Amino acid sequence: MPEARTPTQSDTPPAPAGAAPTPVSVAIAYHSGYGHTARQAAAVAAGVDSVPGAAADLRDVTTLDAELWAALEAADAIVFGSPTYMGATSAVFQRFAEASSAIWAARGWQDKLAAGFTNSAGLNGNKDNALLSIAVLAGQHGMHWVSLGLLPGWIYTSTGSPDELNRLGGFLGAMAQSPADLGPDRTPGESDLRTAHHLGARVARTALRLAHGREAAAHLAAAA
Repeated sequence: MPEARTPTQSDTPPAPAGAAPTPVSVAIAYHSGYGHTARQAAAVAAGVDSVPGAAADLRDVTTLDAELWAALEAADAIVFGSPTYMGATSAVFQRFAEASSAIWAARGWQDKLAAGFTNSAGLNGNKDNALLSIAVLAGQHGMHWVSLGLLPGWIYTSTGSPDELNRLGGFLGAMAQSPADLGPDRTPGESDLRTAHHLGARVARTALRLAHGREAAAHLAAAA
């Protein structure tokens, strides 16, 4: 199965004529119990930074302080990440989600972009359930969800390879698998990290299109 096309400069929409490009910020709000999900988060951030005009902002949600909330408020998009523990997001990530209730009430993340990623030791591990929980969190906040946007790899066809993007066949977000007896220096594997990179780049390009669309609309309104 052919892999997804690598994003290029032409994937980034141009700014309106006469306007300076508007940089967009993509925050990666994640928890990592043993370092594996942190490695996946770093791959998402690298994907964001590979898109001209976008900048990643890695934020560990273990500590809930004013700096974290300010960074998420300033971001154009938030990519949420959590390990899958017992078929759900981690307790630390859930504490962060529940602590965002004041932002929910004030609609503070309304209309921001959102996406998600997760990692577990099991090949399946009910990772879909964790991603669904993250997507529901984003929906409650009134955010616009960005899916992974890849066909399934590996076992989708008899000739598939575990080196393909989206080898675990996720659609809501990026999935990764890390054997329990290997440290974060060795897992997740390269294909899972490239899938996370793809998600970061996809969110960044979508955020740029949205930002430039808003700018174009403002220019049209001003000229009317």
